[in-house]
Amino acid sequence: MDIDNLQPLALPEEKKAWFVHDRFGMFVHWGLYALPARHEWVKSREELNDADYQKYFDHFDPDLYDPREWARRAKAAGMKYVVLTTKHHEGFCLWDTKATDFKVTNTPYGKDLLRPFVDAFRAEGLRIGFYYSLIDWHHPDFTVDPRHPQRNHPDASQINEGRDISRYAAFMREQVRELLTEFGRIDIMWFDFSYPQWRLGDLVGKGHQDWESEKLVHLVRELAPDIIINNRLDLAGLQPDIVTPEQYMPRAWPKRDGRRVVWEACQTLSGSWGYHRDEDTWKSTEQLVQMLVGTVAIGGNLLMNVGPTARGTLDHRAIAALAAYEEWMALHERSIVGCTQSDFTAPPDCRLTQNGDRLYIHLFNWPYKHLHFDALAGKIEYAQFLHDASEVTWLRPSANTLWANTQFPVGEDELTFILPVRRPKVVVPVIEVKLKAGSAASLQD
Repeated sequence: MDIDNLQPLALPEEKKAWFVHDRFGMFVHWGLYALPARHEWVKSREELNDADYQKYFDHFDPDLYDPREWARRAKAAGMKYVVLTTKHHEGFCLWDTKATDFKVTNTPYGKDLLRPFVDAFRAEGLRIGFYYSLIDWHHPDFTVDPRHPQRNHPDASQINEGRDISRYAAFMREQVRELLTEFGRIDIMWFDFSYPQWRLGDLVGKGHQDWESEKLVHLVRELAPDIIINNRLDLAGLQPDIVTPEQYMPRAWPKRDGRRVVWEACQTLSGSWGYHRDEDTWKSTEQLVQMLVGTVAIGGNLLMNVGPTARGTLDHRAIAALAAYEEWMALHERSIVGCTQSDFTAPPDCRLTQNGDRLYIHLFNWPYKHLHFDALAGKIEYAQFLHDASEVTWLRPSANTLWANTQFPVGEDELTFILPVRRPKVVVPVIEVKLKAGSAASLQD
């Protein structure tokens, strides 16, 4: 196959409609790094060699693993799809791959983790995505580079002698073929990541030529024509199916060549993707809900991560965070799922989402009694709080154009919602506005 002449195949927009509709997914980072429990990059951060890392393989035994519980919690939190790290940068595989012995079936646990995971989440109605690392610090043909654990080894150049990255690229295609043929329909292929710009002495980072990304994309399209592929393969000529900003909230809907792209923010409940026992920047309930709202309000999806423990459980902090989403989404899901950015401009301290003639005003800060939203003047049929369907009224011009004791005129082009003095007992209150016919702002380019 002539790599240089291959043209990657982009997915038609209509094939991504389910993804844009669903808006909220669960990311799961799980591997041997759950045992050291101090970040999924521990092998690189601490420059551990394979012998140093072997103890985690020798003691991996997630005896409490119950993917049905994870799936139930994801569904209850309002998540509609899941993406699992089938292989992270450490090279450890969660399924019984034929391509390497560095896999879960050779650990003390001795059983495939991936198939029961897929079955459990499918049973709850979630779509399935596979994360697959382009990096592999265990594979014998993966050359030492600026991100590799042995990057500072005095014999790094000698270590690379005899290694052949093209053999590694073929290994990746073999594993991706397994993932896309042995587990039924897979909806997302989430590759991670390219770094050709990195330099460390004579060591150079890796990009599409190393991964043979064009071949990889064609293989994925051949095996799964409708699958969504992300943007981390270093294919400058490819309009990716989705763009995936990480641990970053864009200020507006991202664009490429002047057009809005389909995008997904991937975020963590704390500061680590893998289980980190001592990490202590866990986000508050308010932050978690506001991140979801804020992402959809500028046209994106949120992929929120959990990092299970080495025994196969979600720890109490992750469970509490998912419960926070569950409580809020139980009453407010329709302001997220099926929604996108509104063309109305939000009042201060608010975020807007919209689904056709339904406009959702999310109040991040609670005002005293009045919320001014003049752009809606004359356009509202009805308004209510979403959590309890209680009516929200607004000021209307009086006969003498003055309202009560304010002595300020209320004009036909002004609109002020009347709110209770006390904030409702929800993290982010939402006003659902039914717009009059013909008043809905256009939703997408």
